Amino acid sequence: MARPLPPRPFLYPIVDVAALGERAVGSVVAALAAGGAKVVQFRGKGLPDRRFLELAAEALSAARAGGAALVVNDRPDVALILGADGVHLGQDDLDPRAVRTLLPAGTLLGISTHDLEQLGRAAGEPVDYVAIGPVFPTRSKAAPDPVVGLATVRKARAVAEGCLVAIGGITEENARSVVDAGADGVAVISAVLGHEDLSAAVRRLDVAIGAGR
Repeated sequence: MARPLPPRPFLYPIVDVAALGERAVGSVVAALAAGGAKVVQFRGKGLPDRRFLELAAEALSAARAGGAALVVNDRPDVALILGADGVHLGQDDLDPRAVRTLLPAGTLLGISTHDLEQLGRAAGEPVDYVAIGPVFPTRSKAAPDPVVGLATVRKARAVAEGCLVAIGGITEENARSVVDAGADGVAVISAVLGHEDLSAAVRRLDVAIGAGR
């Protein structure tokens, strides 16, 4: 059964296969869940289909065991095959309305936006959350979109009626400023995967954003 998004503010770690090194996907997701993450995204850009399915299944098994929801990036077909908790779409992926018709009731659906025009269009889509970013400079993408800054997050908050997730260059030091600007969720890659102790990194970020207060 699909899980709802956690209460605001929440941490949203993204498990990018390209950033894992020698670490196994399942062990990484397990450590994030053990640290308190309630929703995790699996991302495997450029992987062959079978490998993507295999690793996504590993991620889902670990997430379920740890009590976390797993969202699959880009691939609604894989999410359907596995019965994952959600799908995250980019601007060049399938139309959210078309994807929504495929998903079981209660499945999370999110979409990335990179400016206020895209966010305005996303506001009319059948999605559970809209992500805006990159908020700060990031090295997690080879060709990142232009930095939007905290001012755009504040403007996005005024436009977005539902859940707003901020992403891009977010660290322990600046995470609270993103929440204060109006973000409900804080998506991170390097801020957790860049540390040896993943569970501890999640706990520190939860403190930084004021989760559970």
